[in-house]
Amino acid sequence: MVRVMIIFGGRSGEHDVSLASARAITDALQKSGRYEVVPVGITREGRWISSGDPMRELQSTSKALTNADGSEPPTSNSPAPISEKLPANLGSVDVIFPVLHGPYGEDGTIQGMLELAGVPYVGSGVLASAASMDKITMKKIFAHHGLPQVDWLGLTRTNWQRDSKGLLRKIEESIGYPCFVKPANLGSSVGISRATDAGSLREALDLAAEHDRRIIVEAGVDAREIEVSVLGNEDPEVSVPGEILVTANEFYDYEAKYTEGGSKIVAPANIPDETATEMRRIARIAYESVDAAGMSRVDFFLERGTDRLLLNEINTIPGFTPTSVYAYLWDASGLPYEQLLDRLIKLALERHG
Repeated sequence: MVRVMIIFGGRSGEHDVSLASARAITDALQKSGRYEVVPVGITREGRWISSGDPMRELQSTSKALTNADGSEPPTSNSPAPISEKLPANLGSVDVIFPVLHGPYGEDGTIQGMLELAGVPYVGSGVLASAASMDKITMKKIFAHHGLPQVDWLGLTRTNWQRDSKGLLRKIEESIGYPCFVKPANLGSSVGISRATDAGSLREALDLAAEHDRRIIVEAGVDAREIEVSVLGNEDPEVSVPGEILVTANEFYDYEAKYTEGGSKIVAPANIPDETATEMRRIARIAYESVDAAGMSRVDFFLERGTDRLLLNEINTIPGFTPTSVYAYLWDASGLPYEQLLDRLIKLALERHG
């Protein structure tokens, strides 16, 4: 029986999303009868829980900390001491499945620790994780490979604080309105705002600066949001495309992603065959350009009126419930959830070998 350690929770704003993903993976692996699951939770403060029932403890803590309006509390910027971080049974498992979305899990930090420990793990390594988490670095890599993207501008919190008037003018001249302002290193649309004038742009930049020292501004386009899932190491496969239909808000923000009824996915997407083929080609190049491994979800814009295809971003640890986009698209491609988990574990062992 293969021993699989699932690491979940974490210090990012996507803590609760991680719990849902880990719960689904655990249930599926245990149901198969071929795996022994070893759960390890990480609290919002960075404390590791490897004994007792980590899932239950994190769930109870999460509910206790949820704000009155249902939003999540701010994440901790002060991690627990390293002595609280290393589970004693780290080396006693066959493979590790990190299900940590966002910073301190999807950004290469835990991948580096697992590399030092010398244990196989699911997903991309340090380089791909770090490069894909930082939207500015990711877009520079995509540009180097000639992949089509929206116009964008990267800046830092210090840039914004020192020359706000100059940056506002530069953004208005080079990007224009509407535009989207994002923290460069957060996921699940946390801290993202849509700006339509100088006032809302200033507010958006202030908000993004609260979440990250690196900020990206992207041109807004009237487009359909279409995504594909990628699976593999040296010879990756790409799923059928799926279209995200947002029903809750004006764009695909955190509420639309994680509120029931906020969005839905249609797969396969209703797009021409040649567009789907080109999307798969670009997704494969994007995946290989950052040296991704195991899995990733690649997101696109398909501009209305022109049918111009634009690469948005790559996510190396996407949400992982059976109804999350990544797994949903593979199911629509003929690869059910349980078999997808089998493939990912095999890919992790193959890559380590």
